[in-house]
Amino acid sequence: MADGSATPREWRVTGMDCGACAAKVRGAVERLPGVDDVDVALMAERLRLTLDETRTSPERIEKAVRGVGFGIAPQGAKPEKPKGGFVLPEGAFPDAAESSEADSKPEEEVGPAEDGPTSWIKTSKGRLVLGTGALLAAAWASRLVLPAEIAHWAFVLATLVGIVPVAQRAFAMTRAGMPFTIEMLMTIAAGGALVIGEPEEAALVVFLFAVGELLEGVSAGKARDSIRALSKLVPKTARLEADGRTREVPAGKLRVGQIVQVRPGDRVPCDGEVVSGMSGVDESPVTGESVPSLKEPGAEVFAGSINAEALLRVRVSRSAEDNTIARIVRLVEEAESARAPTERFIDRFARVYMPAVVGAAALVAIVPPLAFGLAWGEWVYRALALLLIGCPCALVISVPASITSALSTGARNGLLMKGGAVIEAAARTTHVAFDKTGTLTHGRPRVTDISVPGGSEDALMALAAGVESGASHPLALAICAEADRRGVSDAAATGGRALPGKGAEASIDGVTVCVGSPRLAEERGALTDELRGRVAALEAEGKTVVIVLRENVARGLVALRDEPRADAAEAVAELRGLGISPIMLTGDNPRTAQAIAEGLGIEHRSELLPEDKVTAIRDLTTDARVMMIGDGINDAPALAAAHVGVAMGSGTDVALETADAAILRNRVTDAAGAIRLARATMANIRQNVAIALGLKAVFLVTTVFGITGLWIAILADTGATVLVTMNALRLLLFRPSGVSETGRARRDAGTVRAGHASATT
Repeated sequence: MADGSATPREWRVTGMDCGACAAKVRGAVERLPGVDDVDVALMAERLRLTLDETRTSPERIEKAVRGVGFGIAPQGAKPEKPKGGFVLPEGAFPDAAESSEADSKPEEEVGPAEDGPTSWIKTSKGRLVLGTGALLAAAWASRLVLPAEIAHWAFVLATLVGIVPVAQRAFAMTRAGMPFTIEMLMTIAAGGALVIGEPEEAALVVFLFAVGELLEGVSAGKARDSIRALSKLVPKTARLEADGRTREVPAGKLRVGQIVQVRPGDRVPCDGEVVSGMSGVDESPVTGESVPSLKEPGAEVFAGSINAEALLRVRVSRSAEDNTIARIVRLVEEAESARAPTERFIDRFARVYMPAVVGAAALVAIVPPLAFGLAWGEWVYRALALLLIGCPCALVISVPASITSALSTGARNGLLMKGGAVIEAAARTTHVAFDKTGTLTHGRPRVTDISVPGGSEDALMALAAGVESGASHPLALAICAEADRRGVSDAAATGGRALPGKGAEASIDGVTVCVGSPRLAEERGALTDELRGRVAALEAEGKTVVIVLRENVARGLVALRDEPRADAAEAVAELRGLGISPIMLTGDNPRTAQAIAEGLGIEHRSELLPEDKVTAIRDLTTDARVMMIGDGINDAPALAAAHVGVAMGSGTDVALETADAAILRNRVTDAAGAIRLARATMANIRQNVAIALGLKAVFLVTTVFGITGLWIAILADTGATVLVTMNALRLLLFRPSGVSETGRARRDAGTVRAGHASATT
């Protein structure tokens, strides 16, 4: 247990290719005194833990990780290349020679691993494949021209050269308390094959193992690159306006409030607001949206999007470490730590499975010769093959490989899910609950009616805008916008406060003024029969009504309407097509809620305060798996109460932080897309587990009965790992959208063209 002197520490670990590698790193450090909360992220290459430095120093952590064959460097420092593996003599291959020179240079000269793709020949695993392959070929060639006794020793030499680095890692991990590793099984199998006089098979097994390790590394690298590509969307430099001139500066050094120029064809270097200019901006690299979005002064732009048409001047609204791309990358990397229940179960299973296989192999080697007088050599050979088949690498990687591919695909399509646990929960969703304002509707209501019995509309709007000034609720913003449009100044207000789910109030000229729902007016005895009838008529038209009270006397009312999103009805239909029941939860009045719900074809519950939404979600979760989608601060408790909370990308930071997932491009149809992706991921995981266990089951039986031997055994192990990884990578091609992108593109293109036309007239 960590005490008060323990502090969080983080390192970058290189050389991890599969789930077993991450387990080795975890095992190497978690046994050290003063170490707690160990988290190893395979794809993010991250080791995070809580460390009591009075008991264990950071240097000892680094030594332990290097001791089991991985590179490690503090977070933010240059990545360290893992040591170990067979290295060809300098000059044997041009690329290998270059790599040897690079390995001998100080780390500062080599540069980060992600600066460019590294040729497989330049890796220690690649050179091990070349070296063992060349020696194996030479041994086979020697059999043709040399006596059998000499050729025999050529195979022995090929085996020893290939197995030495593997054995070194095996014994290093045994010293770290991890005796049951694939390296140890390989060492025992190859050594045993030499002892029983099978050097040819031993040499072939060592070579195939090296090939499998290399393929694992290449596959893991491709999966990692798909995530790293996100961070490369933001340009390295920006054109900053300062002191009357424009100069190029590092994009990472931009500060909030500065103005940058974005030329046609350039990527936007920051999150910001358009100050001047009008252009179509391609946001597909960030949100997956297929059609450029028209940007005018006041519009928001994302870092990494591409300016398509004309010069834009943009005011920086977020620092580089907090822009959209940085947040996406951070969420995807952090998501890897939120492991799926299936993954945790498989990890526990693998810890028992491997010792069981080793025990079974020992019985296969000993029992038949001792009990039945069968040949020792034959049954030891079968036991060695059984050891190789028993490695659980394919099983361990089956879940994280699929989860990582799904996270990357989701991020590219504007869907962020915070880990495997979220994906697994989303796949089991049976009900989807939507907030109304800002989720099913645009969240940009406009004032449609103002009613002031015996008074001035402008005076009423001045009172309402005074109370609502500074508020962020969509209705408050619409009221203030209408006052501005009329040229009405906000009344000076003090002591403003929100009345959650009901409205707001403030003091104006020493008198309390409230702007709230008809329910608030009813509670305060201000709702007359005439006013009640007027409210009912407006609400029947799907409008939201707020009443302005001065000293609890109604001075007038304001009606607003928020139109449903264009794809809201389509989203409801898609969810029903997936067998999911949608429902709308809103704080709005029953008549307005019904008008919106009937247009969308969705069930609804109305007049819900924030705590009522939580109660509604809890009622649903008693016998259903619920996903809640919302965008406001008031939605945060309901998002947390649902099995899966999803925030709309335009929502508040509180909603985004509370939620388990986010829809970046504000399409309601992406709710169905997230569920499709989650279901496809779980299907992929089931396929991977079937591949891993199925192949092993088949070859375990054939090996025990003597049908297959050592080299088939290693093919079964490494082949299963590669098959599982490649199957997981198929998710990178998955399209979560269930609607024709061509049709949507045509529709959206028409919208953009209409926007251009209206802007130029």
